[in-house]
Amino acid sequence: MFKQSLVLSRQFTRSLATAANAKPSLVKSFKIYRWSPDTPEVKPKLVSYDIDLNDCGPMVLDALLKIKNEQDSTLTFRRSCREGICGSCAMNIGGRNTLACLCRIDRDTSKDLKIYPLPHMFVVRDLVPDLTHFYKQYKSIEPYLQREQEIPDDGKENLQSIADRKKLDGLYECILCACCSTSCPSYWWNQQEYLGPAVLMQAFRWLIDSRDQASAKRKEILQNSMSLYRCHTILNCTRTCPKGLNPGRAIAEIKKQLAFD
Repeated sequence: MFKQSLVLSRQFTRSLATAANAKPSLVKSFKIYRWSPDTPEVKPKLVSYDIDLNDCGPMVLDALLKIKNEQDSTLTFRRSCREGICGSCAMNIGGRNTLACLCRIDRDTSKDLKIYPLPHMFVVRDLVPDLTHFYKQYKSIEPYLQREQEIPDDGKENLQSIADRKKLDGLYECILCACCSTSCPSYWWNQQEYLGPAVLMQAFRWLIDSRDQASAKRKEILQNSMSLYRCHTILNCTRTCPKGLNPGRAIAEIKKQLAFD
């Protein structure tokens, strides 16, 4: 009898400790853009989902995965690395283009968090934009090393100096998430011909690579009224880049090179 009472007493003490340590619910509302090509007659809409932030990871991607796993399996979005490397989860969160895996959830529950796909792009479904044209533009700048003379087949590398390698810092880190291009009004209006900040930054990356020997051809591609010069230095691209890069500066440097060519 004594042993049974002791066991019950311990269980009661543990339950009190658990209750004392339990955090109160912190419920935040997420309003997410929904549209399906299977029902094109239904207009796009915002659907609200409530999440207890005390039972969720700290990033917006954690909330999206929780919603998909526990509330609505039809919610569609891209994600892969969860570390800001692949660029898959780029979307418009709280009015700013960024990566869901790097964007912390605002724990102010009085404010709803609105999530849309990247702006001014065709939508495949829900939060998935169609990036076909964006990648086609990237392909058009021929983003690979080009040389007039073949590198001798003597087992040696195509070397460059430390100073020349340093010039590529702030350019090669671009993950082509398209956050910058889809935040640019000039790209919204002229994206069929204007290459946009992400692609132009990569064009500059190859223009200043000391190992590349196709500078003249690369400049010729950009020497027209639309591919480069639709940039009006609004600098939305630099403000929104989730990697902290500066596409606006790269575009200015290309203009400088073409002007003094």
